Amino acid sequence: MRQFPLWKSILSIAIVLISILYSLPTLMGGVPSWWPGWLPAKTVYRGLDLQGGLYLLLHVETEKAVEQAAENLVDETRLALRKGKFRYQSIKREGRDGVDLKLPADVAKAEVITLLKEEFRTAVIEETADGARVRLAAKEVTELKKFAVDQSIQTIRSRIDQFGVSEPSLQKQGEERILLQLPGLNDPARAKTLIGRTARLEFKLVDEKGDLSAALAGNIPADDQLLYEERGGKKGQPVTKQPLLLKKRTNLTGDLLTDARVNFDQFGEALVSITFNHQGARKFAQLTGEHVGERMAIVLDDKVYSAPVLREKIEGGRAQITGNFSMEDAHDLAIVLRAGALPAPVTVLEERTVGPTLGSDSIRQGVLSSIIGGALVILFMGIYYKGLGWLANIAVVFNVFIVLAVLAGMQAALTLPGIAGVVLLIGIAVDANVLIIERIREELRLGKSPFAAIDQGYDKAFLTILDSHVTTLSTALILFQFGTGPVRGFAVTLIIGIVSSLFTSITLTRMMLYYILRNRRVQKLSL
Repeated sequence: MRQFPLWKSILSIAIVLISILYSLPTLMGGVPSWWPGWLPAKTVYRGLDLQGGLYLLLHVETEKAVEQAAENLVDETRLALRKGKFRYQSIKREGRDGVDLKLPADVAKAEVITLLKEEFRTAVIEETADGARVRLAAKEVTELKKFAVDQSIQTIRSRIDQFGVSEPSLQKQGEERILLQLPGLNDPARAKTLIGRTARLEFKLVDEKGDLSAALAGNIPADDQLLYEERGGKKGQPVTKQPLLLKKRTNLTGDLLTDARVNFDQFGEALVSITFNHQGARKFAQLTGEHVGERMAIVLDDKVYSAPVLREKIEGGRAQITGNFSMEDAHDLAIVLRAGALPAPVTVLEERTVGPTLGSDSIRQGVLSSIIGGALVILFMGIYYKGLGWLANIAVVFNVFIVLAVLAGMQAALTLPGIAGVVLLIGIAVDANVLIIERIREELRLGKSPFAAIDQGYDKAFLTILDSHVTTLSTALILFQFGTGPVRGFAVTLIIGIVSSLFTSITLTRMMLYYILRNRRVQKLSL
């Protein structure tokens, strides 16, 4: 029997010991109080199907992001014409991705188009009968939609982290959908509200000169919008809605916020204090200074929270949002403002709530099936292949330790399909050892000595084992790449187990055989 390299022995033992240390907190159901702080303390998280929680399939309305970009293009076009000192009759959004510009007859249309092409190099500029049209390029529209989904994922993840949900699963599905799983969640309704709020904060001026009565009758000026402010609701008072006619143009947005915190007013009522960054503080001071004596509305998702009169220029970049807030409402509002606005509205396409009872049943049945399946395999190996069979059983146990350790180190979530993957891995690991033992049997039948049979058995079985594992690994990678949540959980477990199975069947069992037999005169192997 060839000598087993010392460095391989040291590496193999280290892998096994580290795996046992990393998997013990999971096997013990958590980190006990006596567990030393310098040892690994991570555990394998339980997925939604094992501990209950909320499953949401979200749809990002990317068309709204394109429309918002076109609205911004209206303001940018207006500023460009003022910069070039060109007069215009009207500027309004045309369709979902364009801006229609009407010019007086005495304005040089060609000069305006030249200016627009210089200002908007990525946009499409077209001449019309009475002016020009500015449209977002097709490539830019595609990028806007992709950004809306990617940014929504980041914003929702930030909100969830601040909300305090542990082990969330958030992943893109298709081009406009997001799959969200929140294990262990106790308040699904509040979570859905927190996740789905667009949280677009805007500061707009109240149009005091506008005709509110005419607006309520449906005659709203083109540059205005009609919104409502809720009043009352404290100490049993009825909630009333006060209509306000606001300038449609947004003077300042929440994009420039750096912080939002819950505070209390002099009457002990909850409010949200906001802080702007340097640019926002400068713009806020300029805005309040230019409109002293006027009312400025604080609008969140088209709802007016307050519309105070500006008594003086406000410097320092701080403001307050008041309303009929409970402590919970104020806390959630601060979360969404800190996390930032969603670039587009998000709607729930599918919702499932998994109860903790179902999760407990799944765990019990999954663990029971793993124990029964593993016990039957181990019993068969021990009876049929005797000594080498029990050696293979030890390798299978270590294989499970390695899988648990890697899952814990990755902070991955173990799902019910993942448990099924563990059961399957026991079979895969045993199969590799069966190939080796049968090859050793063949070599013994050819008259080889036990040591020579062991060397030839491992050498000749290696390529077959490698081929089968690579084939299975390829399938697992495809499942991970194109599968959804449960399928990906199964694939992750399978990928880790296949790699560890190669190590335990080829390297670990050979090392154990070498140290068991190296100083003995073996005439017959127990198989």
